[in-house]
Amino acid sequence: MSFLTDHRNTGILATSQAVFVTSQSMLAILSGLVGLTIADNAALATLPVSTVVVGATLATIPASLLMQRIGRRAGFMMGGSIGVLGALVASYALIIGNFWLFSFGTFLIGINSGFAQFYRFTAADASKPQFKSRAISFVIAGGVIAAFAGPELTKRTHGLIEGTNFLGSYLILCGLGVLGIALISALKIPAPSAQETGQSGRPLAEIARQPSLIIAILVGVVAYSTMILLMTATPLAMIGHGFLIDDASFVIQWHMVAMFAPAFVTGSIIHRVGVDKVMVAGTVLLGVAIAVALSGDKIIHFWTALFALGLGWNFAFIGASTLLTETYEASEKGKVQALNDFMVFGMVTVASLTSGGILYFLDWRAVNFAAIPAIAVALVATLWLVRTRADSGASAT
Repeated sequence: MSFLTDHRNTGILATSQAVFVTSQSMLAILSGLVGLTIADNAALATLPVSTVVVGATLATIPASLLMQRIGRRAGFMMGGSIGVLGALVASYALIIGNFWLFSFGTFLIGINSGFAQFYRFTAADASKPQFKSRAISFVIAGGVIAAFAGPELTKRTHGLIEGTNFLGSYLILCGLGVLGIALISALKIPAPSAQETGQSGRPLAEIARQPSLIIAILVGVVAYSTMILLMTATPLAMIGHGFLIDDASFVIQWHMVAMFAPAFVTGSIIHRVGVDKVMVAGTVLLGVAIAVALSGDKIIHFWTALFALGLGWNFAFIGASTLLTETYEASEKGKVQALNDFMVFGMVTVASLTSGGILYFLDWRAVNFAAIPAIAVALVATLWLVRTRADSGASAT
């Protein structure tokens, strides 16, 4: 593929990412609040958020393997169609006030998430080696639009339809899903080669023994699960501390700015200083987020903690995704990417399911304390990677 085609595909995927993450940000802000409104038990309030992640987790492996057979474009359009159906189901559930049907609708939306999470790998796999880290970074940077669009759409649409609060927002999600399908239809990526569909490469057990792959998965898991653990609980914690939904939207908005805006340069930073050092910076920032969250409960504490959390996620997750692309051949990408995202979203599922329960039965501080051990393990692992690569470089010279 030409350099121009690399950029065209990356641009389409970045725009698709913007639409996708706009939907995800709306879900993050609203679904727990919807659950709090229509669930019989307040402890179940974050279940609709969790079913999004459950759907994504269950879809990752079949989505990756399916797209290795039928191609990325067809797979993304299939996932998008399921997401639109889910938004329609959730909208109907709001009209009739059925919590369990609403949770099923968000589960279907989650299945689309399982497909859409491969946007970043699609950009990398379709690009020349020297452009891979930048391709991943630029696609994730597409989410910066969502940092403003998602909260703003939420504020303007959650009371749009009189008599059924939040319905307007979920109907907007249907429209965003249709827009996402239209964008992906313009993607130009060659059909899977005979090598990709006819050969499976090394056994997965052999590939998975690589220290780089283990650390890539570990850091990706910790970055994403920590982010979801805190982000899921934040709107409810803020409401519990007397803040308004607009305050929560403001904090989530700047959290998302921190998640996605640095991605315009993260790929270049990786290229200059190395993926291992960027991953260390990311895990340190996750720790900073926890420290700030534990230091107080004013809006400045929520804002600063979520901003540091987003920045830490950006460095750690883009770094982990880039490191992962160094561990497989073309014929192996389907199963390795499936393993990675299944592990990541499996733990994200656990984080989102436990977040509401910890907040309900304990408190906001307990949610933050729960993340500390995982961040410590990830930091030790990334520091070991830095030391190992430095030793290897020294011995090579």
